[in-house]
Amino acid sequence: MRLDITKHAKEKMVIHGITTEQIKKAINQGSKFEQTDGFLVKYSYIRVAYKKRGDLYRIKTVYIE
Repeated sequence: MRLDITKHAKEKMVIHGITTEQIKKAINQGSKFEQTDGFLVKYSYIRVAYKKRGDLYRIKTVYIE
């Protein structure tokens, strides 16, 4: 799985202490919801908004809930 993480998402990862491994786990095991421009996945307390193109996941934002 290849991740392309936006600057905004990287900043949120630092703020919330979220790792790339947690993002991958959320995408693989979380509940997915289709959005206007991609998907939102919920896994445990982590939320990830992303778009998928082939095997590339463009991570738009991450946060905790």
